[in-house]
Amino acid sequence: MPPANPVLCVLGELVVDLLPVPEAGAGPEGTAPQYVARPGGNALNVAVAAGRLGAPVHLLARLGTGPLAPHLRRHAELAGVDTTGFVAAAEPVSLAVVGLDADGSPQYGFHVLGAADWQWTDDELAAALPAAVGALHVGSISSWTEPGSAAIAHLVARLSGTALISVDPNIRPMLADGPVGASLGNDRAGVTRRLVELVAHADLVKLSAEDLAWLEPETTDLDEAARRWAARGPALVVLTDGGAPLRIARPGRPVLHRESPRVDVVDTVGAGDSLAAGLLTGLLDAGITTRASLEAASDEELLALADDAALVAALNCTRVGADPPTRDELAAARERR
Repeated sequence: MPPANPVLCVLGELVVDLLPVPEAGAGPEGTAPQYVARPGGNALNVAVAAGRLGAPVHLLARLGTGPLAPHLRRHAELAGVDTTGFVAAAEPVSLAVVGLDADGSPQYGFHVLGAADWQWTDDELAAALPAAVGALHVGSISSWTEPGSAAIAHLVARLSGTALISVDPNIRPMLADGPVGASLGNDRAGVTRRLVELVAHADLVKLSAEDLAWLEPETTDLDEAARRWAARGPALVVLTDGGAPLRIARPGRPVLHRESPRVDVVDTVGAGDSLAAGLLTGLLDAGITTRASLEAASDEELLALADDAALVAALNCTRVGADPPTRDELAAARERR
């Protein structure tokens, strides 16, 4: 039986994104580019986006030290996110320096060694978890970086079957493999193994073509990949591919395609997180908080939810950084479609 007054629980990292300010220049010698510090990270972005859309959201995060930490908490609170699940951590806050390609897609440089986000313990998570969890969203760096990834996997296994489990791999190749990944204890085999374990318990998986390019470099057919991931256990797989149509896969059914809204893109930071939040909020609004109710949902219901989620992501892309729309802004944009 689903819990009374179920909430969306989001578990993951808090990251300060340093975003370039191109119009500010780089000083007379070209060596002093200017950046603005913005709250970010997969979990924070998803929680804030869902909060702005009106969902009851409980964010589980380890809030590290440093002068920017209070701003991360405040950013969540302004969106109506419940931050009582924050753990005061002794380790530093994670930092990402962001560069933007010509199409607005981000490139990241990470400063995360010894950061707070991947130090979860079983006891910390047990104490932070609310009583009425309708859906649990996990993913990104904290879900595949030890030692905290093991505690996250234990929690996912414990809640599987009682709450919707949502997983977003959100691979960051620099942190998942190579010299920087190795400094965190990560390599391709370990990260893949941890994600396989999470996906085995997942009801919903949202992943990107970029995730697939790293996880399965030999994959070229995205329809076939979506079908294969759906056959691994999730009741629903949503595969994004930039501005190309979404792929929506369910076990034993044809892959569905849905066009993404066309907007003037400023940048795509936080787009995938906004889409995940839009989808999860829509599921909760529709009362879909169990595996059985997700499996029983019609294609038409899920396509309508996917359309809204894609619109949330598109609106985010019209603004600098991860800045998702409110519920009223989404409603207004829906009317204009």
